[in-house]
Amino acid sequence: MPFLTTPLAVVATLLFQAPAEDRVMHTPAPDSRRPAHGTYDDHGFERPMRFPDTADGSMVLTVDLHTHSVFSDGHVWPTIRVEEADRDGLDALAFTDHLEHQPKQADIPHPDRNRAFEVATQVAGSKKIGGVMLINGAEISRGMPPGHVNAVFLQDANKLLTDDAENAVDAANDQGAFVFWNHPNWLPQAPDGVAKILPFHKQLIRTGKLHGVEVANGTLDAYSEDALAIALEYNLTVLGTSDIHGLVDWTHNAAHGGHRPLTLVMSQERTPAALKQALFDGKTTAWINDDLIGKAENVEPVVRACLSLQPKAYLPKSSVLEVSLINRCPLAFTIENKGERTFHNVSDVVRVERYDETKLQVRMNDEQRVLALDLVVLNTQVRPREHLRTMLSVDIAGIERP
Repeated sequence: MPFLTTPLAVVATLLFQAPAEDRVMHTPAPDSRRPAHGTYDDHGFERPMRFPDTADGSMVLTVDLHTHSVFSDGHVWPTIRVEEADRDGLDALAFTDHLEHQPKQADIPHPDRNRAFEVATQVAGSKKIGGVMLINGAEISRGMPPGHVNAVFLQDANKLLTDDAENAVDAANDQGAFVFWNHPNWLPQAPDGVAKILPFHKQLIRTGKLHGVEVANGTLDAYSEDALAIALEYNLTVLGTSDIHGLVDWTHNAAHGGHRPLTLVMSQERTPAALKQALFDGKTTAWINDDLIGKAENVEPVVRACLSLQPKAYLPKSSVLEVSLINRCPLAFTIENKGERTFHNVSDVVRVERYDETKLQVRMNDEQRVLALDLVVLNTQVRPREHLRTMLSVDIAGIERP
């Protein structure tokens, strides 16, 4: 008899997973307000990252405000960055090559720090890639303080090439740029891995010259709870970025279930001006792996746009109601039930996969009008080591009870 070499958990998944044709993908419906992205063959994987609108009608835009190309220390031509973003279904992509760090000068000595953005814009036009808003930016790369700082929505990145870091930040603000502090937990500048705000940063915040901070960074593959604490204390916009240098597919397995870290921006419109205003207004949530990070007032609308309850029917001769917990977003959720309504078929901790649903059997007892679940969303951080607590409810008065 041959030995069983496949792990039992994998065998169970193979045996009991519903056939592909029987599974429903709960992807958001097409939206006429969003230009179409290109069509690519990703072997059946639903790669584009799309989020439903929030309850107040805000669009949830997927945005990457920190990327690199060969025009600094990145490994790809800007053309690749544009196509990657189109494949990922991004709403906006910023080019933020280092101003000072130019390790390829022997081969790419171009003096214009706007060049990556110009090349990207040209290729997007020639290939008719209209689904991604392209943003000109730059990374001010200095020792601490201030460390590394990104400026996006620039007219001319060359004007930031100054000897003094504060003058560079001033030049960005003179152009109306959105300016944020990059990876404050980066080990070369924070050897203990703890993000610490310094007087120089506080002065920039007081004078309105520093507007946001990265709490999640893809190159570090890390979330910084200390950066989140700084964002909350100083009312800075919360950001998640890829800081991508290599290929998104190689770094984040983007074609097979992974994704680059991003910022989700709640915007009134899908325009550069509306996006910029939403960033200044702090209407953001950082997304890394399956974690949503940010102020509770921003995380909760995104979660409630993603998750909903759909009542099915009572089990025969019982007060147990079968309900689908539906996830319309491109990340999995892990929730913990904290309410008086308990589950008949599973424990209080439940996972629902991306664009998928999980069946719940809820003991309703005497309640016949409304199903309300008091939930802690375990894959969120709204304060350091604190998860979002929210309610999901649905009207069940029309469900016939045995």
